[in-house]
Amino acid sequence: MPILISYSFRNILKRRLTSALTIAGMALVVFVFAAVLMLSHGLETTLVDTGIDDNVTIIRKASETEVQSIMPIDMGTVARTDDAIARDVDGTPLAACEIMVLSNEKKRSGGLSNVAIRGVSTVTLKVRPQISMLEGRMFTVGTSEVIVGRKTARDFEGCGLGESIRLASREWQVVGVFEAGNSGFESEIWGDYDQLSDAFRRPIYSSITARLSNPNDFDAMKDRFENDPRLTVDVFREKEYYRKQSEFTTTFINILGLVISIIFSLGAIVGAMITMYASVSNRTREIGTLRALGFGRQAILGTFLIESVMISGLSGALGLAGAYFLRFLEVSTTNWDTFAELAFGFEISWMIALYAMIFAIVMGVVGGFFPAVRASRLKIISALREK
Repeated sequence: MPILISYSFRNILKRRLTSALTIAGMALVVFVFAAVLMLSHGLETTLVDTGIDDNVTIIRKASETEVQSIMPIDMGTVARTDDAIARDVDGTPLAACEIMVLSNEKKRSGGLSNVAIRGVSTVTLKVRPQISMLEGRMFTVGTSEVIVGRKTARDFEGCGLGESIRLASREWQVVGVFEAGNSGFESEIWGDYDQLSDAFRRPIYSSITARLSNPNDFDAMKDRFENDPRLTVDVFREKEYYRKQSEFTTTFINILGLVISIIFSLGAIVGAMITMYASVSNRTREIGTLRALGFGRQAILGTFLIESVMISGLSGALGLAGAYFLRFLEVSTTNWDTFAELAFGFEISWMIALYAMIFAIVMGVVGGFFPAVRASRLKIISALREK
């Protein structure tokens, strides 16, 4: 076996041009395949990281998102008194009652897109400790000041530090830019709840985000809330709530990417097959010599499959190496659950790398199988007489 592996490797080096072209073609397919998985994983990670394990999200029953949710103020007052909700040092419930609206704004790159506007309170930063100011300061309660996520500041006109943006017929001064660990909050604008609810004429709550004193109390709390006649709400763990928001878009990306990858892979397989058939044709006498030396049909079959797998393995590694650098890119799209702009990056994981390598090796095996079968079936005498 070591002899056959060495033989296969030397043949790849001997036919550098054809091997390089085949490797490049297959690497491109692996690159596309990995890029699609990274894009989907990046979107899911961005939304899931928006949530915290100890937090729960409460929205109006049957609402899919905060944008659709409308909860009366008194419903929020009742919800905040539950014993499962953690308390601050002064006894204040760690439950942020918020409003979310959409505003169609100009992008710096041109065109219009929806931005999520979130009305928050002083409790919000205690419930969401991942928020930190990158530039400027926190808005002053009771004023027309806002802070913006770093991705919104980068992508939308009027959202940079020191600029002003017109929302609901009022001018709002941007006094701070915040980051939130690459989560979805970085694609939002935050301001004082009372000011935003008055400006948008929405004296309601869109959601309540609460910190549990004990995460194990979630099921009991959910049961109490959903059976309380004063409350008409659905209760989710915050991470699960944001994970659900990623399902439609990630499914669409995965299906589209899979179709494209399959189409591209067919071309790569044909290319690998042509390369291997040409290799068999050029090495007919070598095959005959190996057979004469005592190597059986299975050994010849294995030799050419090994060569094909080596080529596909190199292709997979090259394609993954190229895809890795996509981590430094960010893209934006519409979150089809909230219809707001969401910016996110490509994210790689060990599972994506494994799937990409398996995909590459499968292409190599399929592309090399029939040429390998042909090589194994060559008759010794006929092969040795080949010129």
